[in-house]
Amino acid sequence: METFVQQIINGLVLGSMYALVALGYTMVYGIINLINFAHGEVLMVGALVSWTVVTFLVDSGLPGWALMLVALICAVIVCTTLNFVIEKIAYRPLRNAPRLAPLITAMGVSLLLQTLAMIIWKPNPKPFPLLLPTTPFDLGGPVITVTQCLILGSTVMILAALLWLVNHTKLGRAMRATAENPRVAGLMGVKPDFIISATFVIGAALAAVAGLMWAANYGTVQHTMGFMPGLKAFTAAVLGGIGNLAGAMVGGVLLGLIEAIGAGYLGELTGGVLGSHYADIFAFVALILVLTLRPSGLLGERVADRA
Repeated sequence: METFVQQIINGLVLGSMYALVALGYTMVYGIINLINFAHGEVLMVGALVSWTVVTFLVDSGLPGWALMLVALICAVIVCTTLNFVIEKIAYRPLRNAPRLAPLITAMGVSLLLQTLAMIIWKPNPKPFPLLLPTTPFDLGGPVITVTQCLILGSTVMILAALLWLVNHTKLGRAMRATAENPRVAGLMGVKPDFIISATFVIGAALAAVAGLMWAANYGTVQHTMGFMPGLKAFTAAVLGGIGNLAGAMVGGVLLGLIEAIGAGYLGELTGGVLGSHYADIFAFVALILVLTLRPSGLLGERVADRA
């Protein structure tokens, strides 16, 4: 039971990070029907920028929480600027092109960002400094660290703020109107290009937060670190229902739980043939089952029918 509860905690932490990245996928897809496969690399850039800031200021005497806050602000600024430029240069000219063109462009942007990151930060993995107390809280067997508590608390607040933004603000109404019909929204005073750029910027900010969380939780960064989280987050978005904000949250958390519990018991289930490093099997088996039994996702795909 202790192992099970510990894996539940680990799964919630992992799923929280997946959910943040999945929201970026689902917001962009919900508005312009584009899968931004470069989104995982935005997470990678956020993590590497955070590492750069932290290593530069680590001897400044600032407390760990202040270093993380400064690193987060810098990562958000860099990632939002990067995603704004990507949308304007790579995706906007292809907005009315066949769907295959922006999809291939997204893959090209992903490889480009990986290559540029390798040139700037070098290919070797880098240890991320420990900024918060490492002594875990004992929950009667299972433990949880300060970093994990921060990840869970921050994710809940961010998701609540995003739901409020989308459902109860003028910007949120404009985003929903643009998803419904960009041309009609434009006639009603909405600027579709601005709304689409704002969506990319919000998604990049969420990916930057997830990048810092990922680096702080796992303690290492490198130029290829965004590929697997990005792929898993896309899986989570599809699992919950692409274009559905609540679906992205549920899919992210559920995928994290499936992966963590699978990693904890995979060795026992296979008699030691497969170890915990094969936990990805569970995530993608779950995706296959959902796509087979419920192609629209657990909570249903929510993409507006365009007139």
